[in-house]
Amino acid sequence: MKFIPHHLQTIIDGIRDIAQDYGLDFFETIFEMVDYQQMNEIAAFGGFPTRYPHWRFGMEYEQLAKSYEYGLSKIYEMVINNDPSYAYLLEGNNLVDQKTVIAHVYAHVDFFKNNYYFSKTNRRMVDEMANHGARIRRYVDRHGIEAVENFIDTCLSIDNLIDYYSPFIERRSKPMSEEEMRNREVPKFKAKDYMDEFINPQEFIDSQKRKMAEEAEQAKNFPREPQRDIMLFLVENGTLEAWESDILSMIREEAYYFAPQGQTKIMNEGWASYWHSKILTSKVLDDSEIIDFADINSRVMSSAPGQLNPYKLGVALYRDIEDRWNRGRFGKEWEDVDDLERRYNWDKELGLGKEQIFRVRKLYNDVTFIDEFLTEDFARENQMFTFGYNRKSGNWEIESREFKEIKEKLLNSLTNFGQPFIYVRDGNYRNRSELLLHHKYEGTELRVDYARGVLEALYRIWKRPVNIETIMDDKGQLLSYDGSEHKEKSITYKPI
Repeated sequence: MKFIPHHLQTIIDGIRDIAQDYGLDFFETIFEMVDYQQMNEIAAFGGFPTRYPHWRFGMEYEQLAKSYEYGLSKIYEMVINNDPSYAYLLEGNNLVDQKTVIAHVYAHVDFFKNNYYFSKTNRRMVDEMANHGARIRRYVDRHGIEAVENFIDTCLSIDNLIDYYSPFIERRSKPMSEEEMRNREVPKFKAKDYMDEFINPQEFIDSQKRKMAEEAEQAKNFPREPQRDIMLFLVENGTLEAWESDILSMIREEAYYFAPQGQTKIMNEGWASYWHSKILTSKVLDDSEIIDFADINSRVMSSAPGQLNPYKLGVALYRDIEDRWNRGRFGKEWEDVDDLERRYNWDKELGLGKEQIFRVRKLYNDVTFIDEFLTEDFARENQMFTFGYNRKSGNWEIESREFKEIKEKLLNSLTNFGQPFIYVRDGNYRNRSELLLHHKYEGTELRVDYARGVLEALYRIWKRPVNIETIMDDKGQLLSYDGSEHKEKSITYKPI
């Protein structure tokens, strides 16, 4: 890595001051200059060059390097959610590229610092990743590269089996002891003796006793209630050696660190794109640089066929929100207007747009962002539609332009990253220490090949047969793996 040249540091300082004048609030941001090979190496490690060694990162590097050499793609910027934040500038980029990246980075760091879903992340993750790397290298020295890499493979194949909202919600209540369960009294409303039988009728008392008996029986379950964070359950209960448990804990910690980036991809990239455009076109670029910037920005905003561009959707939604709140196009009064001409000319000149987009940046994730602010007017103006593969014609074709279907499909793809909801239902299934998972069926079936791969990975950790209950062809199905073969059988599916 190289020091930032003086003329570029002057530009960095100027853009930082402009961003602060606009109201952006970010951690100290340290820029470093790298060549394309170093940039690809850093990107392959997820932005952390001190991360643990693994063949997956080498494979990622080869893919990035070939893509750059063949002119298929180019990494313009990389920034790390940390305090202080670290950002990398690519040596050889022209000055307009660098200005765009610098403004984009400052907006990203503002988002990292202020968005609620990043508030629980480790702000010293650069140091923590180095710590993880050192520990894993010691395990490699002790147990051999093959054993450690194979176990890391297993952990990485299940690193999405976490509870993405658990940092914000206390899921597990403190268990009661058996004595406390036995000595519990039936909860009753306070009443004088002569009114007690009317205030607390016998039917109520009996129903409360049944409820308490069910809770006592449920307390014997393992776990007491379905657990979404499967990685945590395995750390606490899996048959693992100390070094394996430590590695699984590290992979889980990293999964939670990266989770908000997936939860806010549209918002985060949209926010950075909004501000790099505003800062550069209003305060930084001179007339001779506008064409170059337009060329760069058009590439960022372009959409490949059949793909969603988070930069384009995000920035368009922020601008739409800003415009609507400036003109008062929100609330019941606006929603009740059905006259097209009146809607077209509606402008209450409230000027609340900037305040609103900062509030949105702070409180929302992609699902809530799309759910609340993607309107029918926006979908129509931006020519949004759903598409699918037509087996008869062999082409991808437009399926619908109906707003409800567009929004529903987009939300489904974002909710839990479009992945199924999986829970641990029983850690002592059939009273044989088998692991039973539950697929919360919501209309989409599991991919059997994926499900089998996950069962195999879980077996390597649990070291006992692993099962998952799901719905296939509208019927309950139990998929099982016992270490040697996969089995399927029909069951009665009971939703949790």
